[in-house]
Amino acid sequence: MRLIILVIAAVGTVAAAPAVSRPHNRGQNGPFEATQQGRVMPLREIESMIIPRMRGADYLGPELYAETSRYRLKFRRGDRVIWIDVDGRTGRIVGKTGD
Repeated sequence: MRLIILVIAAVGTVAAAPAVSRPHNRGQNGPFEATQQGRVMPLREIESMIIPRMRGADYLGPELYAETSRYRLKFRRGDRVIWIDVDGRTGRIVGKTGD
């Protein structure tokens, strides 16, 4: 019984080791850091400005391109997908495709 417990503990430790040694993915922090540093407006603020303009369309979600400070909001109206590109610094629409 004691051997089984030791084996289970050893396997659990070995299985957890790769997760600890993986480097942190900085790509996921880009949008957070851009917002925290004031380089872009918070997503909720952008959404509150754009979503009401898209009547009749379903909002599917956002993307933030921190390197260009642009948000891309994805909508669906019927069978069409609509992309709205927004300047993350000003909230101004800078592009629209699919409509």
